[in-house]
Amino acid sequence: MNTTKKPQPQAKKTRRQPVRRCVGCGEMIDKAALVRVALDKTGAINIDPTGKMHGRAAYLCTGTGCLQKAQKSKGLERSFKRFVPPEIYEKLTSILYRDFNCE
Repeated sequence: MNTTKKPQPQAKKTRRQPVRRCVGCGEMIDKAALVRVALDKTGAINIDPTGKMHGRAAYLCTGTGCLQKAQKSKGLERSFKRFVPPEIYEKLTSILYRDFNCE
């Protein structure tokens, strides 16, 4: 009597996508669908399209006015633990509308 078991075909494992919280609306969204805003060593705040810049980061949705919500609720200031001047918000707004076709 042969008691060896046949190997069962294994189901493919699906990789979980990393999720991040938008500092504007507070929703948890896939990291790939968000815009990364990074604070580098020199204190400059930049949009990081590659997601590989060094430094502290905050994530924003590309629509529905999340940058304005983040400015009103001081979400970027909380994330970066420092004051963010209004000129930075204007710069981020122009870059978001130009590069990411925000609404």
